[in-house]
Amino acid sequence: MSLEWLVAWSWSLDGLRDCIATGIQSVRDCDTSAVATVACLLVLFAWYCYHVGREQPWPYASVNARMQGADAGGLQNGYVYCQSPECVRCTHNEGLNQKLYHNLQEYAKRYSWSGMGRIHKGIREQGRYLSSRPSIQKPEVFFLPDLPTTPYFSRDAQRHDVELLERNFQTILGEFEALSKGFSNCSLPQGWKVNSTPSGEWLTFYLVNQGVCVPRNCRKCPRTYRLLGSLRTCIGNNVFGNACISVLSPGTVITEHYGPTNIRIRCHLGLKTPSGCELVVGGEPQCWAEGRCLLFDDSFLHTAFHEGAAEDGPRVVFMVDLWHPNVAAAERQALDFIFAPGR
Repeated sequence: MSLEWLVAWSWSLDGLRDCIATGIQSVRDCDTSAVATVACLLVLFAWYCYHVGREQPWPYASVNARMQGADAGGLQNGYVYCQSPECVRCTHNEGLNQKLYHNLQEYAKRYSWSGMGRIHKGIREQGRYLSSRPSIQKPEVFFLPDLPTTPYFSRDAQRHDVELLERNFQTILGEFEALSKGFSNCSLPQGWKVNSTPSGEWLTFYLVNQGVCVPRNCRKCPRTYRLLGSLRTCIGNNVFGNACISVLSPGTVITEHYGPTNIRIRCHLGLKTPSGCELVVGGEPQCWAEGRCLLFDDSFLHTAFHEGAAEDGPRVVFMVDLWHPNVAAAERQALDFIFAPGR
């Protein structure tokens, strides 16, 4: 048996040696310039994939992939606490304008100045725009000039996304109803945020808060979260992008306020809309309807209230921020870069 094994092993070594020799000869016979060209192309392709992946993160990565980073980045009880005095969402001074201009210059150096005229104009003259705006529309952080101005938008403004949301009304409503089973008279379920109001109670459950995915919440509403990735104009990796369930209890009044920017349209999909509920934007009242989307520009002075009886139950909407239809594709890409979370 030992002799047979040694002979077989010897034949195996001879075969391996012949295979290696054949491979070396094939490389020698090949045109070295062609090999060098292919190698260079492979290196350039690998560098390009790394560069694009590093500079342009996907706005909707999987929940599990973002879980660790998001939980370590100031997410408590399911929503973001701002912990930086340099945050672009919280800084309203000349330092903010300088920071935005620096971000624009960095973007233009990496990509192009083409199509950046309005953004450049808006950043350079931001102080004048925000101070001289009429009181009916005063975005608190960034105003993009020369955008058509109206408190409400028609469904045609973002028809694809509006129709997609309305087709999935029952799905979103079902996930909200599953969440609402966790409520009790003495405690607020994890993931819900209590907002300040002069009367009543206003609760929000964020899936995306200021451009940051909230993994714990997304796992509780997986089908709604996946739906966000199918929306063509949803603002994703940008501090002006949000997606949440908003609940107003009977007797609630939200103080009049302005949103941070005019580059977005806020979309409300009615989930539960009892009588006595109203949204007022720029002095114009509107009512929600179950299964229907209501589009408005929240950079206008706006408020909402629920004057219904306790037995009517809460007003519930699914809220998502969409791009203003007159913000061009090149501008959207630049604004995502300038206002990326944490930049």
